[in-house]
Amino acid sequence: MSTMPTLEMIREAADGLRRVARQTPVLPFDGPGNRLLIKAENLQTTGSFKIRGAYNKLRSLTEEEASRGVIACSAGNHALGVAFSAKQSGLHAVICMPDCAPAVKVEGTRSLGAEVVLVPGNYDDAAREAERLSAEKGYTFAHPFNDPFVIAGQGTIGLEILQQVPDVRQVVVPVGGGGLISGIAIAVKSLKPEVRVIGVQTLNVPSMYASFGFGELQTLRDKATIADGIHVLTPGDLTFRIVEKYVDDIVTVRETEIEAAIVALLEGPKLVAEGAGAAAVAAYMADRMDTGLKTAAVLSGGNIDISALGKIMERELRRRG
Repeated sequence: MSTMPTLEMIREAADGLRRVARQTPVLPFDGPGNRLLIKAENLQTTGSFKIRGAYNKLRSLTEEEASRGVIACSAGNHALGVAFSAKQSGLHAVICMPDCAPAVKVEGTRSLGAEVVLVPGNYDDAAREAERLSAEKGYTFAHPFNDPFVIAGQGTIGLEILQQVPDVRQVVVPVGGGGLISGIAIAVKSLKPEVRVIGVQTLNVPSMYASFGFGELQTLRDKATIADGIHVLTPGDLTFRIVEKYVDDIVTVRETEIEAAIVALLEGPKLVAEGAGAAAVAAYMADRMDTGLKTAAVLSGGNIDISALGKIMERELRRRG
């Protein structure tokens, strides 16, 4: 059983991240009642929040663990985070990515010096291959979400939100495997337990939503989604325990609602969001929560292929007539 991350671990991570991660801005969104603020992690180093957890994990390694090199599995953003962190730390990095991962993420990972292994299938297939290679080659495994140091790194976003928006009443977070919401929820609930923490998943792959509802881990059948960053069929056991303890609710959004949020973010605050990155805004726009509360939505990443973005914009404009 993995160690439960603590507020102290998150604060220590924040100190360690100062030289590599940006404190991203909180920007207003012209939504219902102007109560929504965007925590713009798409403007983070490597284009998503993942640098926080990846770098915190790598800096926690012993000298012996670091000498063996690191391996990770990722649909893209964790890959970029690990590759960047490994380059900063002078470590060899191998990343297993599903062969359907966006080209912008695959090429970005390679450009940072990591060895990319493309695996047929989805994230879960890439995870199995990473675990196999870790056992075979002796690499140190840097899990994308089910790791206390990764969770602590992601939790630094919660500290920043409370500092930047002292009167925030609700924080909304995209959920895949659960690392991001776990860290944020520990930080927020430890310091301001009255603030609501809401998770958002795509209705196509709602693995944490199903697990939260059933009270035990669920593995779902695969289904296509534009939200590749939260395309996870089985959440982590550690993250699930944290979500059960600290998170107020998990809601779902349709693919069309995610597309509408991507376009709204471009039109309003001029922010580029990938599918997973726009999920929290999509849930707010679709009234899946109390929109009367002052709300911070985490825009978790902006690494989207330009060709995919063009198609999304066209489909949304057609829906609008």
